[in-house]
Amino acid sequence: MRIGAHVPTHGSLRSAIDAAGTCGAEAVQVFISNPRGWAPPRISDAEIREFRAAWAESGLGPLFVHAPYLVNIASPNPAFLRRSADLARASIVAASMLSATGFVVHAGSGGPGEPDAALQRAAATLRNVGPEGDCAVVVELTAGTSGSVAATFPEAARLFAAVGDVRLRLCADTCHLFAAGYGLDEPDGVAACFEDLHAAGLADRLLLIHANDAKDGRGTHRDRHEHIGEGRIGVEGFFEILRRPEVQNLALVVETPGTLEDHARDITTLRRLAS
Repeated sequence: MRIGAHVPTHGSLRSAIDAAGTCGAEAVQVFISNPRGWAPPRISDAEIREFRAAWAESGLGPLFVHAPYLVNIASPNPAFLRRSADLARASIVAASMLSATGFVVHAGSGGPGEPDAALQRAAATLRNVGPEGDCAVVVELTAGTSGSVAATFPEAARLFAAVGDVRLRLCADTCHLFAAGYGLDEPDGVAACFEDLHAAGLADRLLLIHANDAKDGRGTHRDRHEHIGEGRIGVEGFFEILRRPEVQNLALVVETPGTLEDHARDITTLRRLAS
């Protein structure tokens, strides 16, 4: 198990390595372009070489690149969908150049009353995106807001079947799972969650856990992250999650609010609960 954080780059990819050291992260997730813009990654060959050398020397890993927030692989708007696909494709190409393990993209959402069409758009976009080299496409389940393509493991299984690529991988966000209705705040609920993962046939596809507590209650479909042990999942819930055999060889990345010092506190809490 490698526990880490989503860290800022502050204008240079090299700074992500320093940020990881500051908060004690082993695994790292970053944005490589403006997370709230449409501009594709612009990374020079020299910066790629510098980052890869520094990354190899650091002993950190794995590295994940997260798609910008604007990307919606199931958008019902053709122009928006095309821009999402183009940006996702450019991002995974750049991520591969950086030797990233995976490119993380949300499962997407469609318009009201068109779940099948949204599913097919998401599947077609994912087929177009990748993978690229050794960099996997990693689909992150959502919190189940209106039009969501995949918030539960059975929904993810339908999406993965529609894509038809055995290389596709899965990211489970604990806040999203809880918001979608999984009872991660109690032992029986954690067990039922992982039983659902196995029943959906996706246990071997799970590559990454976004470890986030939840500000809001179970099943509220609200994606608001809280520090580990300070939200509705709580210390007991994370204690149970971290003891599951399915997560022992995975990367766990915190995306909690605040500073690197806050990330360090969350990472320390997770390590304590996992020990």
